[in-house]
Amino acid sequence: MVGKATTLKEALAKWEEKTGEKCSEATVVKLYNQIPPLEKLDNTLSKIPKCEKLCLSTNCIDKITNLGDLKNLKILSLGRNNIKAFTGLDPVGDTLEELWISYNLIEKMKGVHLLKKLRVLYMSNNLVKDWGEFSKLADLPCLVDLVFVGNPLEEKHSPDGSWMEEASRRLPNLRKLDGIPVIKQTGDDDEDG
Repeated sequence: MVGKATTLKEALAKWEEKTGEKCSEATVVKLYNQIPPLEKLDNTLSKIPKCEKLCLSTNCIDKITNLGDLKNLKILSLGRNNIKAFTGLDPVGDTLEELWISYNLIEKMKGVHLLKKLRVLYMSNNLVKDWGEFSKLADLPCLVDLVFVGNPLEEKHSPDGSWMEEASRRLPNLRKLDGIPVIKQTGDDDEDG
């Protein structure tokens, strides 16, 4: 058995010591790659009420919880964790603009529709494998930038070239997919006229 996990309280204390900032005043809090890793998001998050960007990547967090006090959160970085679902994001649904959640274990998109302001979703290298789940992203009215590479669905459809076309057809507001600008073909372009 390896040592016990770093608690959020310990991570915040270390962060304050390292940065010289007070977590209660901070707008950017970086708690990525904790050793030993963070495993839980507990109510200690209430100590960072002004946080707009929270970095928690490269830990062992398996659930998104206790975001209720983060009323200003715009960017949440949770890449390289053990997260299986979008559950728990509802408290930040009206403020979150960017979610970085690549390299996790997400298979189902349930709950993603609550992120009404989400513009950027980086969720490469997860486990989404069917168009039915992917199509739930159409419920995000502001989504313009999506990274989805490395999901079984994308890997299945990339070799035959249908991925970009089908994904952008299902998400007509996208401007960028997997880092590539989405070019819309419209039938109204009459250049002769």
